[in-house]
Amino acid sequence: MTYLVAASAALFVAMLLVIIRAFAGPTLYDRILAVNSFGTLTVILIGMLGYLAERPDFLDIALLYALFNFVGTIAVLKFVRYRSLGRSAAGSGAEG
Repeated sequence: MTYLVAASAALFVAMLLVIIRAFAGPTLYDRILAVNSFGTLTVILIGMLGYLAERPDFLDIALLYALFNFVGTIAVLKFVRYRSLGRSAAGSGAEG
């Protein structure tokens, strides 16, 4: 049981370091990567809490959160690159 406490403490330290990186990151991409890493660490923490509480349904919640984290990161990166989330007439390739 003590190894789980140590793992939880290490996760919290990693989450704190990632939050510091998100605020101090010199570029926008560093900040996006830090937020994505925070989401990944959150998924691990939810899975660990589900194991400790003997609630396997927490793994479903962790997987759903991982999916939201991935899709959100892709959406933010697309918005940063194209300044739009929707399809534009110039970028769609269909003329008419």
